[in-house]
Amino acid sequence: MRRMTTNAPSKQPTSADPSAANPTSVNPALVNPASSAPTSADLPSAPPASAPPAVVRLARYSTTELHEIVGDDDDPFGVAEAGLTWLPKQEHFGIRRDGRLVAHTGLVTLPLAVGPLETEVVGFGGVVVAPGLRGHGLARLVVTGALEHARTCGPECGLLFCRPHLVPLYQRLGWRTREEDVHVEQPDGPVVMPLRTMWIPLRAGARWPGGSGPVRLLSLPM
Repeated sequence: MRRMTTNAPSKQPTSADPSAANPTSVNPALVNPASSAPTSADLPSAPPASAPPAVVRLARYSTTELHEIVGDDDDPFGVAEAGLTWLPKQEHFGIRRDGRLVAHTGLVTLPLAVGPLETEVVGFGGVVVAPGLRGHGLARLVVTGALEHARTCGPECGLLFCRPHLVPLYQRLGWRTREEDVHVEQPDGPVVMPLRTMWIPLRAGARWPGGSGPVRLLSLPM
């Protein structure tokens, strides 16, 4: 079994929180001078505070949509040095801003073995945010939206692989780390996943699959 290590560059998208506009303040010059207190007729209509961006299910997601988010970045996830082949996702969730796709998370159901026990997990991958919008909660929002759908897919656990500096972000969303090696399939045979492994229960009371022995993702990683 080959063990792979990676020191990926630091351009992995970070996440962000959606901002809301402040309501328009009242202009004192618009208050009725004949009254000591303004009435509703005297005040300008203040637009409502902007709502957080909505997470939508995407009908399609290809390299075209990825480039819409990240432009010409040839390593938007910062994991090219790992040299891994990744599995395409089955379901895609995104956030649009002014008509442009600016964030994405993908899901795929995968077979997992823990020792002799075989089960399925929902794999999360392809999490990315447009470079100019990182740091505003969009990664948190799009992952949470995908998580809501994952809870309806059947498996009891979600699984993801991430770079070490993103572990605190996912921990704030309820994800938990796994310290043991996880073996994943590759075209030339299984390897040890060099990224951090995290999981999350998808239903109340769900636990990491039991059993002793090696943890094996019986497919390409997501």
